[in-house]
Amino acid sequence: MGLFSVKTDIGVDLGTANTLVYAKGEGIVANEPTVIAINTKSGQTVAIGEAAKRMLGRTPVHIEVVRPLVNGVISDFLMAQEVLKHYLQKIKKDSIFKYVRAVVAVPTNLTEVERKSVEDAVISSGASSVYLLEEPIAAVLGAGLPIDEPTANMIVDIGGGTTEIAVISMGGVVVSRSLKIAGDKCNDDIRQYVREEFKLIIGEATSERIKMEIGAAIPSQEKLEMTVAGRDAASGLPKEIMLKDSHVRMALMLSLKHILEAIKDTIEKIPPELSGDVIRNGIHLSGGGSLLRGLDQLIEKELGVKTVLVDDPLTCVVRGCGTAAENIERFEPIFSLSLKPIILE
Repeated sequence: MGLFSVKTDIGVDLGTANTLVYAKGEGIVANEPTVIAINTKSGQTVAIGEAAKRMLGRTPVHIEVVRPLVNGVISDFLMAQEVLKHYLQKIKKDSIFKYVRAVVAVPTNLTEVERKSVEDAVISSGASSVYLLEEPIAAVLGAGLPIDEPTANMIVDIGGGTTEIAVISMGGVVVSRSLKIAGDKCNDDIRQYVREEFKLIIGEATSERIKMEIGAAIPSQEKLEMTVAGRDAASGLPKEIMLKDSHVRMALMLSLKHILEAIKDTIEKIPPELSGDVIRNGIHLSGGGSLLRGLDQLIEKELGVKTVLVDDPLTCVVRGCGTAAENIERFEPIFSLSLKPIILE
């Protein structure tokens, strides 16, 4: 780095569903779907983010819409690199900063090879150095909970590809569980249910809209229903049905059961000295999946532990990365775990 080089630090939540970027001193500067559209004839990028997501299921054969992460893991390195490069170049273009240090959130269960893949993708996209921060720790930081103290905080971060469940104490993960059941799986559940029960084929965007508009983990006092259009599985012709929140609840029942069981298993593995902290502090929910109506109430009812939704769950992880990026030297110890976590199978 030369004498007149200038640097900035950023936080990155490279999620299966969305990519968020936090720039030091500015806050969140990017929040868009982790989707890229490519012209397969020319190899050129057609669109990235929201514009690319709107193309899902609507493109000609030579336009491919790609989601480069699956279950929190990079499945298409080159496309993930293009997505990251798009945002990093924008930061460099819009400012005088050329030397970028990136704090990047990663799931707890990534292998060394998968972690290296994240590092390589970020570096090749224009960052100068990379600090990996486990998602539950980032979520605790983003929620404004104490992280350095000898007290336990339990976080359940439900993203697009994974649900990260962890208990954090003294800057490290004490016990954790990573589940490949999250927002995308719920969308798949809805799509499968609609096909089986109504013989209607719907796309990914439609199933997500159903979840957001009328999805609920518990019976709702308000009337929730919507008209859903798709293709009749038998005739192939356009068809509409009326879908109710009770249908969506049936569709999501099994996935929600798995998440509840994983939270319960994690609680049972907490060291006795920290169990009281979790009872007092409760379970904190973050991530887009936590916005499902009544999910906090369902967890509290089934497990008997106070459950609260953090402020702005969608941006909690990137805000935590941003907090670490604002003072990398102070938070450097949390980038390498001081406590060896118990990884539940």
